[in-house]
Amino acid sequence: MFAAYVVVTVLTILANAGSVVADLARAEFVLANSAEVGLPQSWLPALATLKAAGAAGLLLGFLGLRLIGVAAAVGLVLFFVGALSAHVRARVFYNIAFPGGYFALAVASLVLAIAH
Repeated sequence: MFAAYVVVTVLTILANAGSVVADLARAEFVLANSAEVGLPQSWLPALATLKAAGAAGLLLGFLGLRLIGVAAAVGLVLFFVGALSAHVRARVFYNIAFPGGYFALAVASLVLAIAH
């Protein structure tokens, strides 16, 4: 069980860190997706900060601060529920697998952090 926790948590941290970099760099795919779901570009830094906090919290949980890791995982789950909701509201389904994948990683990190 510990090995699964390590692998999933590290993948979740790396995925979210990569997403933060793309958001802050205002990558073309980020801007296009944001426009499609009706997200103002001005929100990108705040959303990137939330994802960065989630990744940092998972790292702290991994390093022994278990409750912070659990809280960070809960935060990421809620963040990606919001992202999925934005896609559904805007009827943008062709790329919903991306926030769905991040959501799945966050849920798996949460479950494994609690079980570990």
